[in-house]
Amino acid sequence: MAMKKVFITGIAGFLGSHLADAFLAKGYEVAGIDNLIGGYHDNIPHGIEFHHCDLLDFGKLKEMMLGCDVVYHTACTAYEGLSVFSPSLIVQNTTQIAVNAMTAAIQAGVPKFVHCSSMARYGTQEIVPFTEDLECKPQDPYGIAKYGTELLLKNLAEIHGIELVIAVPHNIIGPRQKYDDPFRNVASIMINLMLQGRQPIIYADGSQTRCFSDIADDVGCLVEFAENPKAVGETFNIGPDENPVTILELSQIVAKLLDFKLDPVFMPGRPQEVKHANCSADKIRQYFGYETKTTLEQSLMKQIDYIRSRGTKPFLYHLPIEIISEKTPKTWSQRLF
Repeated sequence: MAMKKVFITGIAGFLGSHLADAFLAKGYEVAGIDNLIGGYHDNIPHGIEFHHCDLLDFGKLKEMMLGCDVVYHTACTAYEGLSVFSPSLIVQNTTQIAVNAMTAAIQAGVPKFVHCSSMARYGTQEIVPFTEDLECKPQDPYGIAKYGTELLLKNLAEIHGIELVIAVPHNIIGPRQKYDDPFRNVASIMINLMLQGRQPIIYADGSQTRCFSDIADDVGCLVEFAENPKAVGETFNIGPDENPVTILELSQIVAKLLDFKLDPVFMPGRPQEVKHANCSADKIRQYFGYETKTTLEQSLMKQIDYIRSRGTKPFLYHLPIEIISEKTPKTWSQRLF
């Protein structure tokens, strides 16, 4: 039997690199693409076929995907808050790149496409945690782009006969996550700041609730989608639904783990932020036996050890802010991180 081959977009990123490791461990041949906007070069596993290229460079993609059995699309400028102020950048690098990847996969004859969407698809809901059958009500450009992308990919899959699975991993944390990014990854931002002896910045009053998901708990289910026919045509939330925490509580937990004297800096809330957002894991439990095996404290400790091992970093304001107004967070416009 020939070795199977997977192609991963965003392979230098947090999720993409962990997926690559998991497929290598299963004996897959692994190839992938990344433009290194949102990842680190040393995330890329040894023994893969790596293309340092942009998914917007559509003409090169078909050849890269020839001979692959499945494409995992993890690449995205996944910046929900920033999308309100940089909509052109975020939508192009959310919707256009996904359509490019799917189209190239169809051209190359790849039989299956796994698309990583976002909890931003749900928006604000009366029912929390969010179940996959809820009407999606995205409320910022990123969420709208993510959900619109799902509809586009479903349409293409139905017309052209490629199998599609939509995964909704959410609030994933752990080693390899970009921690010098001022626009996303709240836990990494807090850890990087506190390790520098600096207070974390919290938007609004910190009562926003989230469930944070350890990367090690999510990857197994994602890998299952490559081979298990039960996944085809389905949408799955992936991540815990137990014990949501507020952002303020998150800062307190990180401070306790670091033995840091906490005195957070509070800033005005960001426009369009969903206050209470966490997803039900009932469907992924039923289909694939998902379990939350890692506590939040254990996961944060892994992230702390990772950042300590690499060394703290100054925050890199590496993306343009397209709309600057009185609504733009001062943390970004005045580079306060």
